[in-house]
Amino acid sequence: MDTQAALDTQPRRVGILALPGFALMSYAATVEPLRAANLLSRRKLYEVTHFGTAARAAQSSGHAVAPVDALITEAGPLDYLFVVAGGEPASYRDDRVFGWLRRLARTGVTLGGVSGGPVILAQAGLMAGRRMTVHWEHAAALAEADPDLLTERTLYVIDRDRLTCAGGTAPLDLMHALIAMHHGGDFARLVSDWFMHTEVRPAFGPQRSGLAERVGTANKTALDAVSVMEANIAEPLALAALARIAGVTPRQLNRLFTTHVGQTTMGYYALMRLETARRLLRNSSLTVTEVAMATGFATAGHFSTRFRAAFGHPPSALRPRQGG
Repeated sequence: MDTQAALDTQPRRVGILALPGFALMSYAATVEPLRAANLLSRRKLYEVTHFGTAARAAQSSGHAVAPVDALITEAGPLDYLFVVAGGEPASYRDDRVFGWLRRLARTGVTLGGVSGGPVILAQAGLMAGRRMTVHWEHAAALAEADPDLLTERTLYVIDRDRLTCAGGTAPLDLMHALIAMHHGGDFARLVSDWFMHTEVRPAFGPQRSGLAERVGTANKTALDAVSVMEANIAEPLALAALARIAGVTPRQLNRLFTTHVGQTTMGYYALMRLETARRLLRNSSLTVTEVAMATGFATAGHFSTRFRAAFGHPPSALRPRQGG
């Protein structure tokens, strides 16, 4: 995940592929925060290009249209590509689009799916072994079509170079997390305030309690750091990066965590990742090595050591025994 400092001079290149029948709310909640970030910073932080398979503008389910700036065959270098879909994404079949998405993935582009967009990414074979979410309307059909997908009923999931979002207003929360990672929590809140989005929800919402209640503190700086941790499970950020996003020094952040949360910043982060790993071991068919990778541990051996220290048993204890 991109975590470069806010002083970057080059805008991040963001592609949008709005498929016919896309949900207008989901589309606007994805694109508008990027426009507002450019406006409020008074410089181009994000360069947005709308792609299509034909020059004709894509029409939403409510008959509004999204422009097409370029065909997918004309795409230049990108940092992110978001697929926004609605209607019945499971019936979408376009090998040109699927092939393009796979080529982007091979070149290191971070791929996102919004509302029904995660279904498109899954159909292209790009979500295997990755945690993901999708709009509840499509969740049951997606699980039936591919029961091995690691689908979570959450607002959004960031798993390495895959971003998936449930749609509706949830992209506002996802884009807040991205902007915070790129340009710091204070600037991200400025963008969210622009849309009267004053109660930013964490990635794991709404099936979990509020962030402050879960963490056990109302300290804004600590909550900023925890929100970013939740969005970076598979590729953990260093303490210095977390502190920069939260707007304090690493030493100050550690002091805040010790005072308000009761443990060090990185200790809290490690336990969060281990708890995610425990959930994956219980609810997925991933191997222990795959779970280790999905939760940011370099080797299965290191993961097993940390897991045993945290929970008193090895990861393999949560796997069904064969035979008997």
